[in-house]
Amino acid sequence: MSTPIQYIETNNKHWVLQDLLGILMSRKGLTIALLLSMFCSLFVGAYVVPFSEFYTSLIEWFYGEKGIASDPFLYMLIYIRLPRVVLSVVVGGGLAAAGAAIQGLFRNPLADPALIGLTSGAMTFAVAGIVFASLFMEIVQSFLGYTLITFLAFIGSLLSTLLVYWLATKKGRTSVTTMLLAGIAVTALGGALTGLMTYFSSEDELRDITFWTLGSLAGVSWQMLAIIIPMVLIAISILLFYAPQLDLMLLGEQEAAYMGSNIQQAKWAVIGGVALAVGACVAVSGVIAFVALVVPHLIRLVKGPRHHNLILSAALLGGVLLLLADMFARTIIAPAELPIGIITALIGAPFFIGLLLKKRDQLW
Repeated sequence: MSTPIQYIETNNKHWVLQDLLGILMSRKGLTIALLLSMFCSLFVGAYVVPFSEFYTSLIEWFYGEKGIASDPFLYMLIYIRLPRVVLSVVVGGGLAAAGAAIQGLFRNPLADPALIGLTSGAMTFAVAGIVFASLFMEIVQSFLGYTLITFLAFIGSLLSTLLVYWLATKKGRTSVTTMLLAGIAVTALGGALTGLMTYFSSEDELRDITFWTLGSLAGVSWQMLAIIIPMVLIAISILLFYAPQLDLMLLGEQEAAYMGSNIQQAKWAVIGGVALAVGACVAVSGVIAFVALVVPHLIRLVKGPRHHNLILSAALLGGVLLLLADMFARTIIAPAELPIGIITALIGAPFFIGLLLKKRDQLW
């Protein structure tokens, strides 16, 4: 039996740990963590760049003594590492914000763009763009190619989300069980169509399809980022604008309607924002699993369910998580590179199993 003093000490440790988590998960704490992760990611990789060498090269470039193309350190950092770091932040933030919104829309912390077929739809249409692009475009250059694939991925994610939502909704009420079953069906259909297109694809197309399936941040350019960043920012802005409506939906759709919220408009706007974010991210990085599930749940446990703070904090933590996962993928088997989708799945799958065990009594 514990004494009162032991109980007080244990309780104080609990509160100290809770306060520390609150500071780390605050927007300021997450912003600092994101900046530190970006800085570390610039200099860590298969080839470690000494900061002193980078500083010397930067000074020489500033005074015009060297050009970027003639300096290997600056060229690698500016044209290879920095775009990849920015893409990690954009993709991680976009997926995490979309996950937070989709969980609020379906009022279920286990909801995820991948679980409800949204990622599978984006993947299927992106693969279709890879396989059939030559049929309706004579020359698929980098800019046009990524624009086409991003647009198709967005259409695929939007159609799959609408299909799942239509199947799961009856008389204005959404069944979570039906939603998950519909998501399984849509995911299976998307996997079958992707497999069929893979079977008939050429060797070059098969290489691209494998890249999308496993997920990777390699090969990014500033030109690609110029397309993706505005899409993800617009999507997150839409989700933040409708965050108060998502808060009201937690009370129930009828209660939210009684309080003056335009439920149908909010639903369609959130679906469009989620589809845009996931479609754009899948188009440039392929399938990166579990970021949209794990990150919002962690934020919700510490900071609560208010969606404005939840979406912003999830976007920051998603960027940190993907930066760390990308650093690990680039260094663990250097000079080769491990697909980042494998890393996030290894992290997210045990976490999801833990969530299922925790929610098991509620699900039955």
